[in-house]
Amino acid sequence: MNFFKSAKQLIKKYKHGIILSYFFIYMAWFTYLERTVTTVFTPVHSKLDDYIPFNELFIIPYCLWFIYIFVTIAYFFLTSKTDYYKCCAYLFIGMTICLFIYTVWPNGHYLRVNLDELGRSNIFIDALSKIYSLDTATNVFPSIHVFNSIGAMIAINKSERLHSIKWLQWFTFVLTVMICLSTVYLKQHSVMDILGALILNIIMYVVVYVPAWGKEAKQLKQELSKAS
Repeated sequence: MNFFKSAKQLIKKYKHGIILSYFFIYMAWFTYLERTVTTVFTPVHSKLDDYIPFNELFIIPYCLWFIYIFVTIAYFFLTSKTDYYKCCAYLFIGMTICLFIYTVWPNGHYLRVNLDELGRSNIFIDALSKIYSLDTATNVFPSIHVFNSIGAMIAINKSERLHSIKWLQWFTFVLTVMICLSTVYLKQHSVMDILGALILNIIMYVVVYVPAWGKEAKQLKQELSKAS
C-alpha cells in the first residue's frame, strides 16, 4: 500500500516530465529526414569553410554536447519547474523549427574529408568515422548542435539558482564555444549552419525570455513606486 502511495506521489511530483515525450516525435521526424534526404538537396557552403582546417580532436567537445544537453535538462527537471519549462520550450520549439526547415528546404553539404586518406589513424578519427556513418551530411541548416548548445547556456545563465555561480557561467560559455567550433572543424557543418542557429537563437530568446524580463521590470517598477 505504501509502495503505491509513494509511486503516486512521485508521479504527481514529476508529472512535468511528460513533455519529454517530445523526443519520440523529434527522433521519428529526424530519422525520416535522414533516410529520405540523401542526394537531392541544396548545398550549404561558405568561402570561410574552405579556410577552416580539419581537426579530429574537436570530437571531444562535439560528443560532450550530448552530456551537456542531458545534464542541463535533467537539472532543471529536478530543481526548478519554471527554468525547466522555459528551457524545454526554448529547445523543443527551436528544434521543431529546424526540422520544419529541413522538410521544406532539404539541405546538406559536401565538406566532409575522406578519413581514409588522412594518412593517420587514432581513437578520435575512429570515433568520427562512426559518427559519419550514423549521421548523414544532410539536414544541417540551422545546426541543432549549435542551437541547443547556445540554448542550454542561456537557460543556465537565466536561472536564478545558477546565475551567480561565476565558474559555471564561464565553463558553459567556453564549452558552448568549443562545441560550436567543433561542428566546423570536424566538417559536420558549414559556417552558414552556425549563422542560421544564431539567428534562430535570437528569435527563441525573444519569444521565451524577453516576456519574463518585461514582467519582472514592471513588477520592480511598481515596487520602487510604492517605496517612494
